[in-house]
Amino acid sequence: MARINLLPWREELYKQRQQAFLSANFSAAGLTVALLFYLHMHINGLIENQNSRNRFLQSEINVLDKKIKAINKLDEKKRRLIEKMNVIQRLQSSRPEIVHLFDEIAKTVPDGVFIQSFTQAGRNLTVKGSAQSNARVSTYMRKLEASPWLRQSQLTIIETKQKSKRSRQSNFVLRVRQGKDKVKKKENKT
Repeated sequence: MARINLLPWREELYKQRQQAFLSANFSAAGLTVALLFYLHMHINGLIENQNSRNRFLQSEINVLDKKIKAINKLDEKKRRLIEKMNVIQRLQSSRPEIVHLFDEIAKTVPDGVFIQSFTQAGRNLTVKGSAQSNARVSTYMRKLEASPWLRQSQLTIIETKQKSKRSRQSNFVLRVRQGKDKVKKKENKT
């Protein structure tokens, strides 16, 4: 029987398989490195894209913040102008009131009543005066209540002094509220 040595063939096959295995490992490693590099570059690209979008959005937010501040300033300016217009309207509407007030004070004073002073605090008037009798003070209060420009007359002080045997004098202090409520009601009825 002849002896055949198969060892070199097996060693050759083993070396070929080992080279194929090593080249497959290097190819897989190279492919893995290439894939990882591609993924790294792709993810960095996505991050950079998102960062550029974020920068764009932030710049737009800054522009909108400036516009909002400008709008808020305009709103504040508008509010102040409206307040000024309201003050001017109130002044314009109350302009004739002082004329009506003096006219009504002159109209409502009956004979025998003398006004010494009156003061105004807002819409409240304090009238100090003297009268020949308490009845004249009552007449004066009724006329004040009947006035369309004056209301809520209230007698706070009345002092009667005997001037002589025949005459007496009543000093009084009245509080009256100035207002057009009655005038408005009368205008609405007509």
